[in-house]
Amino acid sequence: MAQQLHVELVAVEEKVWSGDAEMVVARTTEGELGVLPGHAPLLGQLAEPGQVRIRLAGGEQVSYEVAGGFLSVSAEGVTILAESATPVSAAQSR
Repeated sequence: MAQQLHVELVAVEEKVWSGDAEMVVARTTEGELGVLPGHAPLLGQLAEPGQVRIRLAGGEQVSYEVAGGFLSVSAEGVTILAESATPVSAAQSR
């Protein structure tokens, strides 16, 4: 089994998504960022409008449109703190 990241996507009012993933891609104010297991710790501001894509084991992907917030990468995993997060349909996330 490939190494996994623990991912938490949290909006102001609720935890939106939580689980293990192979990769996270998010657009920050510095550009698009891909995070794989073992990534160096960092803190990035999410770009607006932005999208967070979470690639799960087996190639499945979940995507969310996010507004405002931050992405934090640590030894424990990836935490995305957004003002709002709305699921994107599979057709829109490609």
